[in-house]
Amino acid sequence: MDQSQWSRPIVVLVLAVCLPSYLTQTVSSVRPSPTPTPQSPERLKFRLAGHPRKHNEGRIEVFYKGEWGTICDDDFSLANAQVLCRQLGFVSATGWAHSAKYGKGTGKIWLDNVQCGGSERSISVCKSRGWGNSDCTHDEDAGVICKDERLPGYVDSNIIEVQVDESRVEEVHLRPVVSMAGKRLPVTEGVVEVKHKDGWAQICDNGWTAKNSRVICGMMGFPHERKVNKNFYKHLKKRSTEPKVKVRVSADSPKASPKAIAKASSQPKPGLSAGTKRLYAERQKNHFLVHSVACLGTEVHLAACPLDFNKDNATETCPGGMPAVVSCVPGPEYAHNRAMKKKLKTSSAVRLKGGARPGEGRVEVLKGSEWGAVCDDRWNLQAASVVCRELGYGSAKEALTGARMGQGMGPIYMNEVQCTGHERSLWNCVFKNITAEDCKHTEDAAVRCNVPYMGFEKTVRITGGRSPFEGRVEVLQTMANGTQRWGLICGEGWGTKEAMVACRQLGLGYANHGLQETWYWDGSNVTEMALSGVKCAGDELSLSHCQHHRTLSCQKAAARFAAGVICSETASDLVLNAALVQQTVYIEDRPLHMLYCAAEENCLATSAAKANWPYGHRRLLRFSSEIHNIGRADFRPKAGRHSWVWHACHGHYHSMDIFTHYDLLSLNGTKMADGHKASFCLEDSECQEGVSKRYECANFGEQGITVGCVDLYRHDIDCQWIDITDVKPGNYILQVIINPNHEVSESDFTNNAMKCNCKYDGHRIWLHNCHIGDAFSEEAERKFERYPGQLNNQIS
Repeated sequence: MDQSQWSRPIVVLVLAVCLPSYLTQTVSSVRPSPTPTPQSPERLKFRLAGHPRKHNEGRIEVFYKGEWGTICDDDFSLANAQVLCRQLGFVSATGWAHSAKYGKGTGKIWLDNVQCGGSERSISVCKSRGWGNSDCTHDEDAGVICKDERLPGYVDSNIIEVQVDESRVEEVHLRPVVSMAGKRLPVTEGVVEVKHKDGWAQICDNGWTAKNSRVICGMMGFPHERKVNKNFYKHLKKRSTEPKVKVRVSADSPKASPKAIAKASSQPKPGLSAGTKRLYAERQKNHFLVHSVACLGTEVHLAACPLDFNKDNATETCPGGMPAVVSCVPGPEYAHNRAMKKKLKTSSAVRLKGGARPGEGRVEVLKGSEWGAVCDDRWNLQAASVVCRELGYGSAKEALTGARMGQGMGPIYMNEVQCTGHERSLWNCVFKNITAEDCKHTEDAAVRCNVPYMGFEKTVRITGGRSPFEGRVEVLQTMANGTQRWGLICGEGWGTKEAMVACRQLGLGYANHGLQETWYWDGSNVTEMALSGVKCAGDELSLSHCQHHRTLSCQKAAARFAAGVICSETASDLVLNAALVQQTVYIEDRPLHMLYCAAEENCLATSAAKANWPYGHRRLLRFSSEIHNIGRADFRPKAGRHSWVWHACHGHYHSMDIFTHYDLLSLNGTKMADGHKASFCLEDSECQEGVSKRYECANFGEQGITVGCVDLYRHDIDCQWIDITDVKPGNYILQVIINPNHEVSESDFTNNAMKCNCKYDGHRIWLHNCHIGDAFSEEAERKFERYPGQLNNQIS
C-alpha cells in the first residue's frame, strides 16, 4: 500500500443538498411566460441559506447550469413553498418569507413570478418567466419555512453546512516540506495547497496574515495557528535550486538561522537514505493559483474568504514572495508528545455528547455544577466553530439542529446564541436565557467539527459482510521484515466496546453489534488470525490504542470465530428519570406469601431462602423507574424472539437476561444490598407528542423502546425494589445502572448510571441529590459524599 496516501490530510467541502431522483423532473424547451419553467438537462439542486435561521428554513437557492442562484418573491405563495419544501426533503411548508428576510443572496436570480398549484413534483413544472429572466434584485429574495418532518426515506439530516462556491476552492491540504515530517501524523505545518485540475497549486504569501492561517488551521482540525519560521523556508527556497540538498534542521525552532541550517546541512547523519533527507521542495514546482487571500479569521473555509486568483498565464510566479506556509497548534488529543498533551488544555465548561466520531456531538455547557443543553434557535457555523475550537478541534464542518445527536435530559441554558467567531468560549457569545416555553430537548444543538487527519481508517477493514456496514474485522500488521499484511481478530472477549472503537475507526458510526462468531458470512479470501485479547474502554480512536495480547493466544483460531461488527449511523440512548426515583421512594414490609414469583426470578436477597415460608415478610426499598430513549434509534433486545423466555408467574416473555441493576452501596463502595431484576419486558409506556407506540409486551408482541418514548416500571410491580431486610440503619448510596453489561449498543454509556444519597433510620428512608452519572461537574461529583458509586454490579 502507498504509505504517502495515508499522510495526506484533505478537507472535502460538502456543498449542497442533492435531490432524490424521484423528486426531479425534466422538460424540454423554453416557452413564453407564464409557462412551466424549462428545466436544465442536469439534475437541479436546492438548498436553504442565509441567517439567522434553523435547518428547516432559509433563503431558497437553486443550482442550475453550474451556478447557485435565488428565486424572486414576486407572485410567491405558500403553494410555491410547498413544492420547494418537498424538493428539499420536508413533508410540507408552514410559511414563506419575502424581501430577503434571511439576507441577500449573490449571483443569479434564476426564477421570477413563479406560480405553483402546490401539488407539482418539481418547481421546474410551475409557471414562471423562465430561467434567468427576472427584473428583481436580491432585496427580493424569497425564503421558505418547512415543517420539521422529513419525507419517508429521505436521508438528509438537520444540518447547516458550509455553503461556498465550489468552483473557487474545492479541497485544501498542508504539504509537509521536510520529508521526515510527512511520516508523522497529524501534519501540523506545511505549504498550503489547493486542488487544481488534476493536481495541487500553491498560494502566494504576499500579504499573508495570521487570520488566513487561522482559517487554514481550522479547516485542518486545529484550534490555533502559530508563527512560522520564515527564515527557514526562505533558506529552503534558496537551497532547493541547488541539487541534492540535505537539510536536517527542524523547522520548529523560530531562532534557527540560515547559517546554522547550512552548517547542519553539511553534516550527514548516518542511517538515513538520501531520499529520506531530501526536501519535498526539491521535487515540487510551484504553481500559484491564488495571488492573495484576505480572511477575517472567522470563516470556516478558505473559499469563504476574498480570494484574488492569478490568470492562467501567470500561475508560476509570486513576485517577491513564496508559497504560503502555515503552522498549527493541535489540540491535546492530537499532540505529538506527552509533554505537549499536558501543556495544552481545553475548556472544562463545554462538552460534546452522543456523537459516534471524534469532534461531533450534542453541545452541553456547564453552569454552576450541572450540565445543560443549548437550544438550536439561530444556531450557526460561527457558534459551532467557537465550540469546536474551545474543545481543541478545528472550525465547524457542520452546525446541527433538531437534536441531530440525540436529546439531553437536564436543563437548557442557552437560546439564540450569536457568536462572531473570535470568542474563546461559547459563554462569551451573546445569548438569551431559557424560559419553559422557549425550547424543548427536541431542539438541542449539536456540532460536527473538523478534526486532524490521522489515517486510522487505513489500518483496519471489514470483509465478508452483506453490506458495507458489517463484516469480519481485519487489522493491518507490520511484520518483522517491514512488510505489511491484513489479519483477523480473535473473537474471544470481543464485545460492544471493542466494536464501538472498530466502527469509529472505520468511519461507520456506532456499533450495532460486536460479534464473537462470524461463520455465517462469506468465508472466501479470509486471512489468518493475527490479534487476540483485544480489550477497549470504548472511547479510543483506533484498535491499536486498546489493550491486546503481545503474542497471539486464541483457543478458537478458525476464521469462523473471528471478531465481527455491524455498524450503524444511529444508535439508541437510554437515560433514567432521576427525579422520579427520588419522588417515589418508600419502604414496604411485604408478606412472604406474596413473593413466590419474585423468589423464582431471584429478586430477593439470598437470606430469603432461609426464611420460614410462607410466614414472615421482607423489607423492600421500592421506587418507580422511567427509562427514556433519547437517542436516534429504537432500543431493541439483542436476542431474537425465538430465544425469549416465558415467565408464567408474570405472564410475559423476558427478552433480556439483565436490563437493570439496583444496588445499595456503603459510602466506601461496598455493596450492601442489590436488586436482582433479572430480566425485563421492554415496551413503550408513554411517548412524546407526535410519536406513536411501536412495542408492546402483550400477546408475544415486539419488544423495545421507541425513540421519544419511555418504558415505565411502577413502584408497585414485582421486582421493582431492593431487598434491604438485612441492611442496618445508616447513610448509603443508591445506584441504578441501565444496560449494565452493554449488551445492546448505545450512543452514550456514560449516562446509564444514576446515583442518590440515601439515609435509612431503620423505619424510614430518604433520597436526595439523585442525578444521572454525568450530569454534575467533576468537582461536584467528587463532593458527592465520599464515594461516587461503582459502575458495575460485581463485588471485588
